[in-house]
Amino acid sequence: MSVRASLNPRAAARGRVAMEGSLGDRILRGLCIAAGLLAGGTLLAVAYQVISGARLSISTFGLPFLVHSAWAPNLGHFGAAVMLYGTAVSSAIALLISTPVAIAIAIYLSMLAPRAVRIVVGPLVEMLAAIPSVILGLWGIIVLAPFMQRHVEPALHGVLGFIPIFGPAQTTGLGVFTAGVILTVMVVPIIASLSRDLFLSVPRELTDAAESVGATRWEVIRGVVLPTTVSGVSAAIMLGLGRALGEAIAVASVIGAGNVVHVSTFETGNSLAARIALDFAYIVSNLHTASLFYLALILLVFGLLTNLIARQIASRYDVHRTFA
Repeated sequence: MSVRASLNPRAAARGRVAMEGSLGDRILRGLCIAAGLLAGGTLLAVAYQVISGARLSISTFGLPFLVHSAWAPNLGHFGAAVMLYGTAVSSAIALLISTPVAIAIAIYLSMLAPRAVRIVVGPLVEMLAAIPSVILGLWGIIVLAPFMQRHVEPALHGVLGFIPIFGPAQTTGLGVFTAGVILTVMVVPIIASLSRDLFLSVPRELTDAAESVGATRWEVIRGVVLPTTVSGVSAAIMLGLGRALGEAIAVASVIGAGNVVHVSTFETGNSLAARIALDFAYIVSNLHTASLFYLALILLVFGLLTNLIARQIASRYDVHRTFA
């Protein structure tokens, strides 16, 4: 082999390139495996720490912790019902408002807006995601809550007051609905940016073919663009949901820190992340600390379930599209 290589310089050069390429592939493969193991190990370490911290509360309260609403650290009474309700309702409000708004923005920027407008508006939408949550919380207290109290809540109650969730307007504007609105501001840029990139990635041949047979712009969007990107848009919505579930400071600023479950979304409430963020500075007992870790464990499970559901939706759609 060496004699043949010495007689044929080109073969020797190709052999060296092959060996170097093989070495580079092995290094790259090793780095990728190490990165994956690091991510998985970090997740396991976080889960272990949270479960260990919550062990005392789990052994004391068990699963009834999820349905008890009392939260009195000085008396040793802890329950997650109020926080679960506030987290679920505020996140649902955020998704209900942000999803159509974000998709409309993405469609406009990717298919309807002139290039000059797209260049200006696109970065502005993305910049919303860069605003620190503490600044959004301050804006929520000073601007959003008074506006909700004076204008939005009375209007909604006047039109939809027969629905229990739209009760009488409160005196401060702080409540679960306001928390959902401020989460909307944080979720819209995530869904809009990802959806815009997905719409732009649709092959031009598909849209041109639809237009060539007489389809209108709306028919192209409805019949080609949205069906083609539905799995990615679903994943973007789930990513926005994860952002809403885990937000603490902005929600804590405007949700009112209530300790009672109210049917009306205009009343005060609380969330898992907000309770954790506010209470860790005022620990009164080991059980109090363990109960906060219990809340963190619930939030961690919610985050994992959100990602698993997103992957399931995407995989099911891909299978159906493959056999369509």
